[in-house]
Amino acid sequence: MLQKIKATADFIKKETGFNGKTAVILGSGLGGFASNIEVKKTLQYEIIPNFPISTVEGHSGKLIFGTYRGKEIIAMQGRFHYYEGYSMEEVTFPVRIFKALGVENLFVSNAAGGINYSFEVGDIMMITDHISLFGINPLIGKNENQLGPRFPDMSKAYYPSFREKAREIAIKNNIIMHEGVYVGLTGPSFETPSEYRLLHTLGGDAVGMSTVPEVIVANHSGMKIFGLSVITNNGLAISDEGNKHTEVLDIAAIAAPKMETIFGELIASID
Repeated sequence: MLQKIKATADFIKKETGFNGKTAVILGSGLGGFASNIEVKKTLQYEIIPNFPISTVEGHSGKLIFGTYRGKEIIAMQGRFHYYEGYSMEEVTFPVRIFKALGVENLFVSNAAGGINYSFEVGDIMMITDHISLFGINPLIGKNENQLGPRFPDMSKAYYPSFREKAREIAIKNNIIMHEGVYVGLTGPSFETPSEYRLLHTLGGDAVGMSTVPEVIVANHSGMKIFGLSVITNNGLAISDEGNKHTEVLDIAAIAAPKMETIFGELIASID
């Protein structure tokens, strides 16, 4: 693992000269954020040593290096999922690379199903906590102390100061931003009506198939994390047509500007 991380980070440094402190992971249908980056270099996943390849529609599969609102950043346009057949080590490998490149702040986004009765399709939710129902943890196995502690605390995985600043940004821009708990499952099937109700009963507000493994590893690495979910379907009021990935992408694209405003102003405010 350590050799892989070093080889990949060395390649990226040589290709890009990246010297920033912030990385952004863009979820399904949310890749439009990258259009506002002053791009200096783009690397397709295929040419990056040891990198997996994104196979999901709505995930274009490239790392974008540049400046955004005056800050040097990496944007990951297309993430990896456990349901694609990758190991948890592979799913979270980019986060390890971000840390090796000097990243201190990680912004994560996702498209999620709403399981809170007050949420509507197209809303956004700031993630305050999560529930992992993946059945596996990306930290299982030998712990490398130079990567993080054996037993990392998860009580403040989503950085409180970022959350407080995001509330101010949302109010200033007249954006309705819910707050809640994200539930992570493996997918790739959408949940049944009974499963949605169960997850709501457990304390979840939104549910998806990503983010949790990345946040665990970022927290293990000592990063400050901020997360937003775009509510792309209503799990508590499923239509006669059921859930469709194409509709998830469409809704995410419509709601993305709200996410981009909060991400953008928050990134610009980082010292």
